Amino acid sequence: MPIPPKLCLAQINTTVGDLAGNQKKILESLRFARSRGANLVTFPELAVTGYPPEDLLFKEKFVSKNLETLRALIPHTGGLAAVVGFVDRDRKGLLYNAAAFIGDQKLLCVYRKKFLPNYGVFDEKRYFAPGDEWGVVNWRGTKIALTICEDIWPTDSGVYAKNYPGRRSLLINISASPVHAGKQAERLRLVKNLARTTGSTVIYHNLVGGQDELVFDGGSLVVAPDGRILAEAGRFEEDFILSNEFRGPAPALKRGEEVYRALVLGTRDYLHKNRFQKALIGLSGGIDSALVAAIAVDALGKENVIGVTMPSRFTSKETLRDAKILSKNLGIACHAIPMDEIFSTTLKTLKPLFAGLKTGLAEENLQARIRGNLLMALSNKFGHLVLTTGNKSEMATGYCTLYGDMAGGFAVIKDVPKTLVFKLARYRNRLSPKNVIPQSVLRRPPSAELRPNQKDRDSLPPYAELDKFLELYVEKDLSADAIIRRGLRKDVVYRAARMVDGNEYKRRQSPPGVKITPKAFGRDRRMPITNRYAP
Repeated sequence: MPIPPKLCLAQINTTVGDLAGNQKKILESLRFARSRGANLVTFPELAVTGYPPEDLLFKEKFVSKNLETLRALIPHTGGLAAVVGFVDRDRKGLLYNAAAFIGDQKLLCVYRKKFLPNYGVFDEKRYFAPGDEWGVVNWRGTKIALTICEDIWPTDSGVYAKNYPGRRSLLINISASPVHAGKQAERLRLVKNLARTTGSTVIYHNLVGGQDELVFDGGSLVVAPDGRILAEAGRFEEDFILSNEFRGPAPALKRGEEVYRALVLGTRDYLHKNRFQKALIGLSGGIDSALVAAIAVDALGKENVIGVTMPSRFTSKETLRDAKILSKNLGIACHAIPMDEIFSTTLKTLKPLFAGLKTGLAEENLQARIRGNLLMALSNKFGHLVLTTGNKSEMATGYCTLYGDMAGGFAVIKDVPKTLVFKLARYRNRLSPKNVIPQSVLRRPPSAELRPNQKDRDSLPPYAELDKFLELYVEKDLSADAIIRRGLRKDVVYRAARMVDGNEYKRRQSPPGVKITPKAFGRDRRMPITNRYAP
């Protein structure tokens, strides 16, 4: 089947709940498509409401307003057709994740998503009923089949079935597929197979943008019936694919670039969509805060990032120096707030109660909480959002302080293992003529600097082993024994498993952060805090 010569994929960045803003983007895209001669325009899944709208769907007025927004688009489709994702409602009040086919100022077809994902980050069965009919429409002599996201995953009763009515068509799939490392390669395999199996030209139209923990990376596709990639939209950016400007497949992104761009987009959209302009970061002189600062600058601009150093008696001259060099390299403002006087005063206040007790964790965590208080005071005073700097290895094992280094509004690298932190820092350095993150930061053994000569390795297994364990235990749900059989040391496995299992209460109280692995803490992995199961 030939591709309609006047196709436009509008890969737009929508905002959940911003019905007026999303409508404006859709109308602007229709005007753009018309100006370029397009006559069929597609939009991503739930373009009207943003994805995922979650419990906004329990608000009857929100659903009604979404329907009004859809109807308001119809008069703007003169001379063309549009496929628009929205929330449909039947007479019984049941809700559907739906796609409207609007052509020549008429609503010609409404397709309701048949296969509702209910795993990982998806919870669609909480809100939607499944549709019971396939959506096939003939428009200007072209057979068009409508599907939504999960509908194109292989099942015996789905689009791969021999009796599927949308075979040998222009098969349009509007989607909201969040990214994790390697996700685009999975989509390419899926869409190529779909095109060959159904004998269809497939439009895979993905959402782009950040929404809380999720990042949608775009990468929309047009694939020919023989599996050839005719066009691929940009990743991590708004983009338009026009059929008279097909540019073929895009070069595959390497893991470092893919993850880094996801973190930048997720950070930018979290701040901007929540109406923050500037970010505050506590700069320790270590690798984690250095990477977060670089991401923030790339997301928000150097003028909108403020660093704060808060040295104590345990802060080395080297880390303080590196924090200042980093700030200079990034071109950000950096304020110094020595915290030792506050620490000493607090210890003096607590002395009657602490008398005779050994100095230890309470004193270490006190320093982290003083720093958290200082950052939050600045946040309250100036309205800037605090970005926390803990990584996935620390969050997994509880190597972090509640109301201390965990205090803030957004946890940029909470799903980034420590070994990947180093790789991302090196990747960021390669983007600049000179190293933005000092080499001394990359070489220095990680330390919280809360006691003399402290090193992370004193409290944690080696990061290379720990991160491998986390991949198998958290992301792949393997048992401790199964992991040991894969070659990890028994003492490391049992120790790390106890740390992960015992720190759910901390993770539950952490800020949201960008998901970049197949299974992140929070949305993906939801373990009970009160839990006596000890395998």
